[in-house]
Amino acid sequence: MIEVSNLVKAYGSLLALDGISFSAGEREIIGFLGPNGAGKSTCLNIMTGYLSSTSGKVTIDGEDISEKPELVKKNIGFLPEQPPLYGDMTVFEYLSFVYDLKGVKFNREKHLEEILKVTRLSDVKKRLIKHLSKGYKQRVGIAQALVGNPKVLIFDEPTVGLDPKQIIEVRNLIRTLGREHTVILSSHILSEVQSVADRIVIINEGKILADERTDSISRAVNESARYSVKICGPQKEVLAVLKEVNGVSYVEIAGEREKDSFTYRIESENGYDMRKNLFMAMAERAWPIISLETESASLEEVFIKLTDTGLAEKKQRRGGRR
Repeated sequence: MIEVSNLVKAYGSLLALDGISFSAGEREIIGFLGPNGAGKSTCLNIMTGYLSSTSGKVTIDGEDISEKPELVKKNIGFLPEQPPLYGDMTVFEYLSFVYDLKGVKFNREKHLEEILKVTRLSDVKKRLIKHLSKGYKQRVGIAQALVGNPKVLIFDEPTVGLDPKQIIEVRNLIRTLGREHTVILSSHILSEVQSVADRIVIINEGKILADERTDSISRAVNESARYSVKICGPQKEVLAVLKEVNGVSYVEIAGEREKDSFTYRIESENGYDMRKNLFMAMAERAWPIISLETESASLEEVFIKLTDTGLAEKKQRRGGRR
């Protein structure tokens, strides 16, 4: 559905985007993450046709947006960080205005009523936008992106400034929209992205640092395997043996005592599967393993590690040029 290929955006000697490439399939929700100044909004603006690229291309449903902008834009619904709302219009008047701007051919009344229902705006459709709460205004911004039923929805910080309840409502709406649309979601709230995205793309300094399925994002930092294991046996002796198991790099006591068992957190050496060694060491001493669960690095850990590594490398390069 979406193909971003070797996208470059240069402002003089500054590269806002440095040859990035990624794709998104039909009915896929992509979390697009990066620190301030990483190039996220620049990329989104090029994808929606609001900005031209220096080189590279973006295709939506097989069509290059730079070659057929009018055709491609009909397949895109965009919510920028600041929703383009007109406060002196009612909600319905505004959506009808957007309907005309996009040249939509559907039955006006039916189409807009469907959008109002999906975004839960039916009860306020006759109210002036300037009198709505921040949460409702954000929903109106999402509603205008839905006018024309585009195949692709691009949301830039859709929950900025919302309270926790409003964030949950918008998050649920995005999850619902993902059943029928391809969604690109940019946000600083990592838990929000992790809860709705099928895949996560992390960008920094105009380059992609990670592109992974949400449930396997820890691969992006080549994390050593981490486990939570519950073992029946004397705590001090178990801890001492665990430290000597071949392939184990770190052990700590991680939980309270439960009858005659304790929980330990174990990290393996990079690329080493120490589970068989762990089992044999415990079996030799008749210390039953009650449970063994894999622990993955959180999205926050991955994000911080990747962006901090990029910052350190940048400082190192600057130091080398002096």
